[in-house]
Amino acid sequence: MRQYYIAGNWKMNKNKAEAVELAKGLVAALKDGKNKYMIGVPYVYLDAVAQVVKGSNIQLGAQDVAATSNGAHTGEISTEMLKDIGCQTVILGHSERRHEIGESDELINKKVRKALADGLDVVLCIGELLSDREAGNAEDVCAFQLSADLSGVTAEQMAKVTIAYEPVWAIGTGKTATPADAQAIHKFCRDHIAKLYSKDVADKVIIQYGGSMKPENAQELLNQPDIDGGLIGGAALKVESFEKICKTY
Repeated sequence: MRQYYIAGNWKMNKNKAEAVELAKGLVAALKDGKNKYMIGVPYVYLDAVAQVVKGSNIQLGAQDVAATSNGAHTGEISTEMLKDIGCQTVILGHSERRHEIGESDELINKKVRKALADGLDVVLCIGELLSDREAGNAEDVCAFQLSADLSGVTAEQMAKVTIAYEPVWAIGTGKTATPADAQAIHKFCRDHIAKLYSKDVADKVIIQYGGSMKPENAQELLNQPDIDGGLIGGAALKVESFEKICKTY
């Protein structure tokens, strides 16, 4: 039985005091929670938030990481640095980095393999644009991203990988894929992972939904057999809304 995994992606929000306050509120609110929890914090506040969540049931995550080790890479943050301050997880391949920053699947794959090799868990984001969905290519896009981004990742390493399906057209727009549509893609992704690895690996992998999940629709989405949690954006920025999603089950 897969455990529900609810992660909050704070994106480029909050100042230091607000980040610490939110983290403290979540530690208190979720201390008795039975699911898996993570918060993806902006780089500059990771160290401060690490002191708050240390010893709690909330994992600390970064929103990106370099594909290289420490060295002459101006502006980059390494896996070594993240681990040094207590990070356990990194979000990779988010659509905003794919489409705003221009990250390629080749680069995302390098980051995935580097993070896993250095002992970090990975939340790998995949998903189609509205134009892809309207053209009937949603499954093809997801299959390509899974195959490319997981290239070279072993079956054993997949135990440390979570997939987050995020239809790009539903991120920050208030639009949400219907539970049936989301379930269909989640099932497709699980079947594709079975082709890449095995049914056993696919049955165990957690696949989150990441497209405007909020307290009002969380239960209906999480009721679907292949939706194992959420990668939450806007609703993760307030204790009350994130707590409600985390405690849906």
